[in-house]
Amino acid sequence: MSTTGAPEEAYTAAPFLPGGRPSLGALRRAAAGCRGCPLHRDATQTVFGKGKAHARLMLVGEQPGDQEDRQGEPFVGPAGRLLGKALEEAGLDPADAYVTNAVKHFKFTWAETRKRRIHKPPTLREMSACGPWLAAELSVVAPELIVVLGATAGKALLGSSFRVGEVRGTVLEREIHGRPERLVPTVHPSSVLRADDREQAYRGLVADLEVAAQELS
Repeated sequence: MSTTGAPEEAYTAAPFLPGGRPSLGALRRAAAGCRGCPLHRDATQTVFGKGKAHARLMLVGEQPGDQEDRQGEPFVGPAGRLLGKALEEAGLDPADAYVTNAVKHFKFTWAETRKRRIHKPPTLREMSACGPWLAAELSVVAPELIVVLGATAGKALLGSSFRVGEVRGTVLEREIHGRPERLVPTVHPSSVLRADDREQAYRGLVADLEVAAQELS
């Protein structure tokens, strides 16, 4: 079964989800065979979420990066290490969170030398196609709070008009995939690594995460 030969508007992961009320383990196994959009063709593997099945905090990023694609786990590259440090500084234990991405396959282009893979943002259609996996994760984990990491995750959860700079560090209440959720948007940690003033950008990320910590206290 594959929808990757279909027109772009027909991309969806929905046919690949298991029926009933699957566990995270069942979802992870099913996601490994997802062919709901063309991104699976070039990626090494599906990178599903990880963490406690009923974590109070869910962190949602954009998509796997190069290291995540190779290792099969989210947030194990440089941005993930920076995020872990920022969470701890904000008073949140990374081990108590469930971490995932809006898109489960690495989208990239090759550098001219073809020795390095360069991250390419997913399209809204690709985010929408992957939405059933994120909806299923939310249903199982049922977090008290979602930290939205960056613009792509925000658009996937809150719609195409989302602008992280307008709402970062605030607590939003929205219905997401049929569930009332509380969300704290912030920047993606990879943007901190690219910032001209990395220290200032990092302090801003920690300040936003402190808002999340206060909500959970």
